[in-house]
Amino acid sequence: MGNNLFKITDLKDSFRGKLNTFMATLGPAISKGEKISFADNDISYLLQLQNERLKRKRLSMEYELYDRDAQRKPVAGAAWRDAHYESFVCHEQIGVRRKISKDGAKIFSDDKKNILYTTITDVTTGVHPDDETCCCPNCGNVSTIAQLRDGCPYCGTMYKMDDLFPKVTGYFFLNDVAIVGSEGVKGIGIAILISFAVNLLIALISLIVKQDRLSVGTLLGLIPLLLVSLFTGYVYYSIYLFVRLIVVGSSQSAGKFGAVGSASRFEQRMKQITPEFSFEYFRSKAISLIKTAVYSENAQDLLFYRGGPLASDFKDVIDLNYGGALGLVGVAEENGRVTVATDAFFDVLYESNSKVWFRREKYRAIFQRRTDIPINLQFSMTKIECPTCGGSFNAVRNRNCPYCGNAYDIISQDWILTALVRI
Repeated sequence: MGNNLFKITDLKDSFRGKLNTFMATLGPAISKGEKISFADNDISYLLQLQNERLKRKRLSMEYELYDRDAQRKPVAGAAWRDAHYESFVCHEQIGVRRKISKDGAKIFSDDKKNILYTTITDVTTGVHPDDETCCCPNCGNVSTIAQLRDGCPYCGTMYKMDDLFPKVTGYFFLNDVAIVGSEGVKGIGIAILISFAVNLLIALISLIVKQDRLSVGTLLGLIPLLLVSLFTGYVYYSIYLFVRLIVVGSSQSAGKFGAVGSASRFEQRMKQITPEFSFEYFRSKAISLIKTAVYSENAQDLLFYRGGPLASDFKDVIDLNYGGALGLVGVAEENGRVTVATDAFFDVLYESNSKVWFRREKYRAIFQRRTDIPINLQFSMTKIECPTCGGSFNAVRNRNCPYCGNAYDIISQDWILTALVRI
């Protein structure tokens, strides 16, 4: 496996089309339970859980993503690959509008300027992993890629490789301190108007104090006032941007400095155990496991969760977004298993008794996996194939195969979550 952490390239047109469709269908998936396009099954399942949480709380959430600067194209950055698949992180400046209502009455709304980070996975150029398993995008059952191209044995749908890949395998938002596109023009315009209004008010008060009468000369004197307002407005707006950079940046990074360098240290440690490991893959998996546990009604019913009961107020979480830092606390290896303790930062939206509030929180999350099993970048817990009878089932909610009754050993396939507490 190779990694490329520094190359920045424009996203291919074909990829950008799929990403735009993913963004357009993300809001309806959360608010209405509609199908998300070009996302893997784990993301689809997470959004289903979030939609079910909103319904149980009698909430409706309007969730809209919009492009903040149509002139800028999304770009791809960090990349990693194995024998069959290549993944890369794409980022784009977008806005997110949320409006939450309960029983028809609005109780919360916001509009945030963000950067959307998506992990996109594609088949390695020139390599066709025909024997690799993949979930049918239509019915969700597990088949080999070769079978899906010849016709899904369950629903009969036929696919080209372009239909199956690339797909989004992870996403999160970070607050953006930058001003892009028309935002700067609009901001400066508002600052100039405010500056002119303030200067005009001062001039009028001065006239009143001096008991001067309005005249043509007085009105002509407003022209220099407007020119001064152009300059002071620009200065005021520059000060606003500087203050915003400090406030947003400090709030975004508060308490996260301990996570700096964790990615490289963790990856170096894990590559000694499994050479195909990448921190980006682990981060996406960790976010997925944490969000699934939080959105579930009972985490202890989940196959991959082996910890104690979660805090009761986790059931009030209605929107959970990764906060951009996953710090390594410790790594231990024993009896063919690796245990990883992490501090994960999240931006969390709660609702209880028709009140909505926002928190930035840190969770201590502990993960385990076997060290003698190669990582499969395309493994999905939502649809797996029983090694005993070959039956396809949802491994997130089923500890045992519903066809043969045998327990499914998830740790032989993927990471498990052994503890999740707020700290």
